[in-house]
Amino acid sequence: MDITGFALVTGAGSGIGRDTGMAYAIEGAAGVIFADVDELAAKATADESYKVAKNPCYQGYSIKVDVSDEASVMAMVAFAVEKFGRIDYCVNSAGVIFSILADAYISERHHIVGVEEPEEVANASLAEFERFWNVNVKGTLLCLKAESLAMKKQDAITIPSRSGGRDIGRGVIINLGSCNSYMATPKIVQYTSSKHAVLGMTKNAALDNAQYGIRVNAICPSWVDTPMVSKAVQGDPSLGELMKTVIPMGRIAQQEEFSEVQLRDRGWMDCGWRYNVAAAEIALRCQMAQHHEKPGFH
Repeated sequence: MDITGFALVTGAGSGIGRDTGMAYAIEGAAGVIFADVDELAAKATADESYKVAKNPCYQGYSIKVDVSDEASVMAMVAFAVEKFGRIDYCVNSAGVIFSILADAYISERHHIVGVEEPEEVANASLAEFERFWNVNVKGTLLCLKAESLAMKKQDAITIPSRSGGRDIGRGVIINLGSCNSYMATPKIVQYTSSKHAVLGMTKNAALDNAQYGIRVNAICPSWVDTPMVSKAVQGDPSLGELMKTVIPMGRIAQQEEFSEVQLRDRGWMDCGWRYNVAAAEIALRCQMAQHHEKPGFH
């Protein structure tokens, strides 16, 4: 099954969001909205998408969005509906990530995108906690609300199948989780708790939206080779060695490998699902956790 509908991607100015939006264009989407807090980055990506778009009728647009602001999110979704008439794929990729470096990585866009103060829970910063929850949790909820409302108003799509025809619903929403959506890393409770919440919201939204033919899933990656991660490794080369140690496959995921999971389009019964893109890291961490839980281990 080809990608032929219309996509909306947040956090699309760089990193995973950018690659995801480009992947939709490459795979045949009729249109993609590139939404980001950095308007210039979103526009540059939208312009570039025309060079790789497979669909001859392709349309690429950009819009500035602050996912923590309800009016901004509603305007983004309204813009997408105005341009395309419907939204078939929504990818909520905007968020605040963590860095295991002590110093926050400040992007060229001049906003903080990593944990400023890695601390044990006893000394956790409430301001940091609120910042992560404002973007990762509130932002995801606002996007889910607006996207769900828009999709409920559009018609379901039926495609040819071996049985004569198959209803593939009104659309699909994908939230960006993390390995920390179901695990934990020391000293970043603000990030871990926010990503647990994203997975919880995904499950609830899947239950609420299933009756309308709207699927909601989450993708939970480990390390992905983004500019942000590259910057962190440049700042501390030992981080690259650490990644090789904790990831049994010996390397982090390429952005296109992550995007290919998001474009998985045949599983129209997949709903409330969590896709792990972790290169076996989850298995290793589970083994370590079981070891630490053994009686007598101190």
